[in-house]
Amino acid sequence: MPAKRGGGPGGYKVVLVVRGELRLTAGKAAVQAAHAAVMLTLAARSHHAGPLAEWLREGQKKIALVVPTLAEMEQLDRRARSKGIPTVWVEDAGLTEVPPGTRTCLGLGPAPGPLVDEITGALPLL
Repeated sequence: MPAKRGGGPGGYKVVLVVRGELRLTAGKAAVQAAHAAVMLTLAARSHHAGPLAEWLREGQKKIALVVPTLAEMEQLDRRARSKGIPTVWVEDAGLTEVPPGTRTCLGLGPAPGPLVDEITGALPLL
């Protein structure tokens, strides 16, 4: 059974999905997730101001999850976009642990929690 994701049934959230097969160090994974959160926030300022305002007002709920492979991340991205959930990809600069251009993290949201949970609810916590 997946771990409880925090908060009640409603509200907005951001989900940060790290690519497990890369076996990033904890610090590297945290930074990649932070990149995704910043990218989602900046994109939402222009294209999703309403959900961004609600997410900010509610306390900026963020959940970090892991997915085993890039192919599964790509599937999550397609499913999220098909439901209108904003997504961003983090591609690493390649200065430390992975080659340049490696997709390390997928960010989703801010979007209604139940909608995001339809896509990511079965994934394990990072």
